[in-house]
Amino acid sequence: MLSVSLVCVGKLKEKFYRDACAEYQKRLSAFCKLAVVEIPEEALPQEPSRAQIDAALEREATAIRSKLPPSTSLVCLCVEGKLCSSPELAGLVRSWEQSSAKHLAFVIGGSYGLAQSLKAEAWLRLSMSPMTFPHHLARVMVLEQLYRAVQINAGSKYHK
Repeated sequence: MLSVSLVCVGKLKEKFYRDACAEYQKRLSAFCKLAVVEIPEEALPQEPSRAQIDAALEREATAIRSKLPPSTSLVCLCVEGKLCSSPELAGLVRSWEQSSAKHLAFVIGGSYGLAQSLKAEAWLRLSMSPMTFPHHLARVMVLEQLYRAVQINAGSKYHK
C-alpha cells in the first residue's frame, strides 16, 4: 500500500479547511497509508530581512526533515515547480509506486515558502498553479489531487 506524508508548515485554524482535509484523508485511507504532519511556522518580526526569512526557512526545513521517514521521495510544493495536469500527476504517482522508494512526502511551506536547501533535495518540485493560494487551501488541494490521482490510477470515474 502506498505510504504518503503531507508535511505542512502552519496549523489549520479554520474549521472548513479541517473538515475538507478530513474528508479527503478518509477517502484516501482505502488507497494509502497517509500521515498529515504539522510543523510550527517560525516567528518573524513584522518586516523581516531576507536573512531573517532565510534563517527561519532553514529552521523549518530542519524540522520538516526530522519528520520524514527513511527512504522518502520528497515532493516540494513551490511556485517555481513543475505544472502538471491531474492525469500527469497520476502518472508520477504510478511511476513512484513502481520504483523502489518506500515513502512519498508532499511538503507545503508557510507564508514564506520553503528553504532552497529543502527544494534542492526534492524528487519533484510541483506547482499547483501560477496563481497564489493560501497555504491552508493548498493542503486541501494537494489531498484532493492525490485522491484524484489514485482514482485515475484505479480506473474509476471520479476524474471526468
